[in-house]
Amino acid sequence: MKTYSLKDVRNVAVLGHSGCGKTTICEAVLYINGVTKRFGKVEQGNTVSDYDSEEIRRKVSINTSVIPVEVEGKKINFLDTPGYFDFVGEAKEALAVADAALIVVSAKSGIEVGTEKAWELADEMGVPKLILINGMDDENADYHRVVSELEDKFGKSIAPVHLPLIEGGKFVGFVNVIKNNARRFSGDKFEDIAVPDDLADDVEEAKMLVSEAVAETDDDLMEKFFEEEEFTEDEMSNGIKNGILSGIVTPVFCSSAINTVGIRTLLEQIIKYVPASNEVRPTAKAISQDDEEVDVEIKEDAPFSAFVFKTIADPFIGRLSIFKVMTGSLKRDMVIRNVNKGSNEKAAHIYVIRGKEQIEVDEVRAGDIAALAKLSNTSTCDTLADPKFKDAYAPIEFPTPYMKKSVRPAARGDEDKMASAISKMLEEDKTLVFVVDNETKESVISGTGDTHLDVFVKKLKSKYKIDVELNDPKIAYKEKIRATVTHRHKYKKQSGGSGQYGDVQIEFSPNYDDPEKPYEFEEKIFGGSVPKQYFPAVEKGIQESVRKGPLAGYPVVGIKACLNDGSYHAVDSNENAFRTATVMCFKEAFLKANPTILEPIMNVEVIVPDNYTGDIMGDMNKRRGRVNGMESYHGKQKILAQAPLAEMASYATDLRSMTQGRGDFTMTLSGYEEAPKDVCDKVIAASKEQQ
Repeated sequence: MKTYSLKDVRNVAVLGHSGCGKTTICEAVLYINGVTKRFGKVEQGNTVSDYDSEEIRRKVSINTSVIPVEVEGKKINFLDTPGYFDFVGEAKEALAVADAALIVVSAKSGIEVGTEKAWELADEMGVPKLILINGMDDENADYHRVVSELEDKFGKSIAPVHLPLIEGGKFVGFVNVIKNNARRFSGDKFEDIAVPDDLADDVEEAKMLVSEAVAETDDDLMEKFFEEEEFTEDEMSNGIKNGILSGIVTPVFCSSAINTVGIRTLLEQIIKYVPASNEVRPTAKAISQDDEEVDVEIKEDAPFSAFVFKTIADPFIGRLSIFKVMTGSLKRDMVIRNVNKGSNEKAAHIYVIRGKEQIEVDEVRAGDIAALAKLSNTSTCDTLADPKFKDAYAPIEFPTPYMKKSVRPAARGDEDKMASAISKMLEEDKTLVFVVDNETKESVISGTGDTHLDVFVKKLKSKYKIDVELNDPKIAYKEKIRATVTHRHKYKKQSGGSGQYGDVQIEFSPNYDDPEKPYEFEEKIFGGSVPKQYFPAVEKGIQESVRKGPLAGYPVVGIKACLNDGSYHAVDSNENAFRTATVMCFKEAFLKANPTILEPIMNVEVIVPDNYTGDIMGDMNKRRGRVNGMESYHGKQKILAQAPLAEMASYATDLRSMTQGRGDFTMTLSGYEEAPKDVCDKVIAASKEQQ
């Protein structure tokens, strides 16, 4: 494969709802350019993009694949992304390096949730957009209805540059609104024809929509539009290109990828209209050695630097670090530096990747995408650079995963093996989080949804030969007392030789000043009833007791313990006896002091379209939550609420179901509150069952 300059490379993220044809479009691109000899089908599991065993089994994309093609002296790197919501992290990786987002919409289904999500993601990450209405071969395809839906949803930026050409009920080509001509396809060949008379009105209507969008890009064009002067072809073309760059214009094209109709033209339009990397983002955000935000100019004439946006960790092919060159160029055998880790690496082999295929090249320049294999200390979001380059590019902001499950190996003794495998999977997927909970001591894996975690389990099995079990994680409850109790316990044991004697009287009371602190200990001993040398042993007994409360075995918080009396034996008393007496005193007193269970309460922010607010608030009430307010947020509503963590375990899935995938939420710990009696009873009963 040739080496391409910055101005000749286009990186296009292919986004859209699951099943709209993204992978088929990439397959068609490869086929019509002669890269593949056989047109792969998702149903048959033989596409270039979906090569992972789980993708083949599920018949959906799970990972973002890089699909490069060479067209007319240019190179287009398509980034085929998953459409399923659980894999949004993959889409964000693609958009982080994309020059444009090609949003694919089904000609039959029209706008779906994945369409809206794709648009929002592209907007959020500042990536220009194009729309391809695919599946025009379907008998229920309706291009005009879909364009109308797009206009209603996304506004007057929608510019239908193409109109479908239908003959005998079949999609055979399209009309180019700007050039006012048509193209009819027959197999791999096409012919340019005049616009059919029966489409003249539709063409005029579409041209008006395009003109209105283009007029927004320039004051002179706007004036010309209001004076009802017709734009020239050059004005239209330049307006579209400038409008794509500014986000004012979103051109709409049409295709039947399965029949390759419209795909070659799509490539032509991408080359014509999609700007190069340094036009889309002339500078990139980075962090200097002084921890200050700086702007790095994207250009070839500079020391080499690259941003690692994706990692593939495979037990068979090893680790591949996939990067976009931001400045300069990388040549074979160059010594480069990982700016984030402060370590040197050698670029012994540089690869252009196409699906799972690795094509070795000698050089890759700014704007292009490539990969390095087996870098020892490099991960996603790292910066690789010439030693002269000192800045680290800003990392991708991945969504926080809230679907949590405890994870343990099915076979005893596989804990270390499981942890090692999960560590490798975390290199690939930055929306997976693995922790050992300090409170419950469980290993917990967090993902974006049920499907995400199911794929995690299947990959552990297929790639690393480890079976694991997922369960609902334990809730980190706490225990406290609500009354003041003074209690005395005498520990006396005689079994031949030196005995054991410890006698303590302790007042236990709620700590209203610092309710989250486990305990406060003080002594008010008069007359030496308990010698000072045993005070530390008494506190040690308190310290030991609060780790596992008497009620249900959860940590105790917010308790004051005041040693105010006791007795000792000159021979039999020792530190262990006083520690034991204290532990027993604590347990007996705690159960008399009106104890209760504290449960974690979460701050929840739910962002949904207006029409779902009633359902969300009603559901929150069912979860023992309380809604604290609501505010406008980027055309949607943000609902502010608090709810017990125990009621939020499945919320990621439930919210998706309630809103057809249109809702998002964040959740952070607010604090702890007393649980209702019925909840306390359940927690205590569950604890007794486990004992």
